[in-house]
Amino acid sequence: MENIKKLSEKYFESLSERSRQSRVYHDYQLIGLQLAEILQDRPHRALYIKLAKNYNSDKLLDLVNRIAERGDIKNKGAYFMSVFYADPDYRKKAK
Repeated sequence: MENIKKLSEKYFESLSERSRQSRVYHDYQLIGLQLAEILQDRPHRALYIKLAKNYNSDKLLDLVNRIAERGDIKNKGAYFMSVFYADPDYRKKAK
């Protein structure tokens, strides 16, 4: 019975390790994760990955870096989204 407990503990530890590993297969996924990290908004990383896939990633990174430099913004993710949707230059689809 103790062997089963040890095996199950090892199994759950291995699952925990695997969940920490990154599974980035495309460039836009990495860019989206970078956007989320810079904006300190990890819960919405799927949104940033989608934006990086559909829009120009260079412009997105430029906008995010400019927002991150400003220290007076409390919610950088919300501010990013408001600026992103307010300016049509950022919303040009990537080819």
